[in-house]
Amino acid sequence: MHVDGFIVLGSALVGLLVGMTGAGGGALMTPMLIFLFGVTPTAAISSDLVAAIFMRPVGAAVHFKRGTVNMQMVGWLALGAVPSAILGAYLLHLMGNTKAAQTDVEVVLGAALLVGAVGMVVRALWRGSRRSAASALSASSGSSVRTDLMGGTGRGIVMRPLATVLVGVVGGVMVGLTSVGSGSLMIVLLLFLYPTLSSSQLVGTDLVQAIPLTGAAALGQLLFGHVVLAVTASVVIGSVPAVFVGSLLSSRAPDQVIRPVITAVIAISGLKYVGVDTAGLGAAVVVAAAGCVAWVLHGHHNAQRAGSGTGAPGPSAGTTGAGGGTAAVGPSPSDRTGAVTQAAPVDPTSSRA
Repeated sequence: MHVDGFIVLGSALVGLLVGMTGAGGGALMTPMLIFLFGVTPTAAISSDLVAAIFMRPVGAAVHFKRGTVNMQMVGWLALGAVPSAILGAYLLHLMGNTKAAQTDVEVVLGAALLVGAVGMVVRALWRGSRRSAASALSASSGSSVRTDLMGGTGRGIVMRPLATVLVGVVGGVMVGLTSVGSGSLMIVLLLFLYPTLSSSQLVGTDLVQAIPLTGAAALGQLLFGHVVLAVTASVVIGSVPAVFVGSLLSSRAPDQVIRPVITAVIAISGLKYVGVDTAGLGAAVVVAAAGCVAWVLHGHHNAQRAGSGTGAPGPSAGTTGAGGGTAAVGPSPSDRTGAVTQAAPVDPTSSRA
C-alpha cells in the first residue's frame, strides 16, 4: 500500500474546509481525487465515503464537547437520512450507473447548491439590516434590545420534526445518488429551516448527523463498491488532523467569519457540479475569497459601529446632551430633592462658621 503525499496534502486542505463549514467533503474531495490525481470515479467515491467515517467523528467530537450540537435535530435528520441513502443507491442502480445519469444528478445538485448560496447571501444582508436597526433603536432608547433571533445565536429554536425528517430524506437520497450532499446540501436546507441557528451549531449538528449517514453509505461501498486502500489511507492521513483544526476554528470563530466561508464552499461546489470548467472555478475561488474578506470587514465595521453606539456612557445629571441642552436622563426631581434635603443640615453649620 503506497501513501500518496500529494493526496495527503490535498485532503488536508479539503479537511480544513470540512471541519470549518461541515460542507465540501464529497463535493470537493471526490472531484479532487478524480481530476487532480487520476483516481477512477468509482474508486474515488468509494474511498472518500470510507474515509469520511474517520473524518466526521473528529470534527463532531470537538463540537459535541463545546455544546454546539443539537442532538434532537440530529435524531430527526438521521431518521430520514439513513434509510433514504439506501433508497438513493437503489435508485441509482435502477437508473444505471452510467456517466450520463451521474452527470444529470450532479447538475441538479449543483443548481440547488447555487440557489442556496444566493439565498444565504440575501438572508445575511437582511439579517445585517435588522441588526443595524436594532442597534440604532437600542442606542436611541438607551435600553437593551433583544437580537438573539436576528443574530442567529441558536436560542429560541422551535423544533420542526416532520420538516427536519424531510430534510434528512432529501439529503440521504442525494448522497445515495451522487455520494455528495451530506454536508453542503444539508447545511443549506437546515439554514433555511432554522434561520436562527448559529453557525457553530449549524456546522456541529451537520457533522454529527453525517456520521450515521456516511456510515451507512460507506458500508454499502465496502460491500459493493471499489475501495482502494492506498487512496483511502492517504485521504485519512491528510484529512483527519485538518478536520480537527478546522472544527476548533469553527467553534471559536464568530458568525461573520464562518458564514462567508460556508457560502463560498457551497457556491464553488455548485459551480463544479453544473459543469463549470477549471478556469471558471479558479476565477470563482478568487471572487469568493475577495467576497469573504469584504463580508468579514463589513461585518466587523458594523459591529464596531454598533458597539460605539450602544457602549458609550449615557449623559448623567448635570451633563450636557448632544444638542447642547441638559440631558433628559439625569436624576428625577425626587432624587434632586433628596440630595438637597440631605445637604441642608450641613449648610447652616457652614454659614454660622
